[in-house]
Amino acid sequence: MYVKRQKGWEIPERLATPESVYLNRRQILAASGFGMAAAAFPRLASAETDPSADLYPAPRNSKYTIEREVTPEAINTNYNNFYEFGTHKNIASAAEALPIRPWEVKIDGLVETEITTDFDTLIRKMPLEERLYRHRCVEAWSMTVPWTGFPVAELVKFAKPLGDATYLRMETFMMPDVATGQKQIWYPWPYVEGISMAEATNDLAFLVTGAYGKPVAKSMGAPLRLHLPWKYGFKSIKSIVKFTFTDEQPVNFWQALAADEYGFWANVNPDVPHPRWSQASERDLTTNDRIPTVIFNGYGEYVADLYAGMEDQPIYM
Repeated sequence: MYVKRQKGWEIPERLATPESVYLNRRQILAASGFGMAAAAFPRLASAETDPSADLYPAPRNSKYTIEREVTPEAINTNYNNFYEFGTHKNIASAAEALPIRPWEVKIDGLVETEITTDFDTLIRKMPLEERLYRHRCVEAWSMTVPWTGFPVAELVKFAKPLGDATYLRMETFMMPDVATGQKQIWYPWPYVEGISMAEATNDLAFLVTGAYGKPVAKSMGAPLRLHLPWKYGFKSIKSIVKFTFTDEQPVNFWQALAADEYGFWANVNPDVPHPRWSQASERDLTTNDRIPTVIFNGYGEYVADLYAGMEDQPIYM
């Protein structure tokens, strides 16, 4: 007899937030009291002019569900770290200045053939789906998001890396005239992140193109960002313009800035504190409750084996 074993992030479909609820933006905002905040940023409601708008909403992959309520869109789009546009969270208005068309994506390094493609061509080559994922910030707050996108593994297949490629380095845009935070020369711009090829091809690793049933908002990293639900949020680089396959471990933005506080791996672990605060609990932005943090953000049974034999490395920083 076939017995289905429920996985760590899965709940019965009947308990997931109904699609009709979170896709109905007005209903969410009315219930959460964020109507006025969202009204201040009309882009949050409009995907009509986006040439990829017809791709949304994408089918939901029921394998990826969450045990919490989906965080209202108005919170997720208005409470973001995006240092290119400011060191505070309220960057949504400033991020509207980012031009996301045309948007070229370059794939280079240890690949069969280097590729430069525009985003709208790339996205239509990929199998889009929606996934409900948790997001845990290194600052000890968390949210839940209905992301739309495609597995990083699909990008890897498209890129055709060579056998000696062991890491994937990603880089964001450099537009200091638009993103005035990039004029602050004490930061190592442009923003860079990296993951191992084993992480890149893990089922959970996801390249995001949309959220809440439409193209992803600029404040959340349009038009193309990464989401790694088992890692701290700073690993999930926004507004990507380049993927480089390499045999050298990349030095990421925060690692270059403060290596004693931020490392390469940055896996969520409640037992390893940040040098300046505890990671034992987090503030859920949906409810504002303080809740216990879980190792690998609750995804451990699917990613823990990636780090077997690495006990000598600071894999939780």
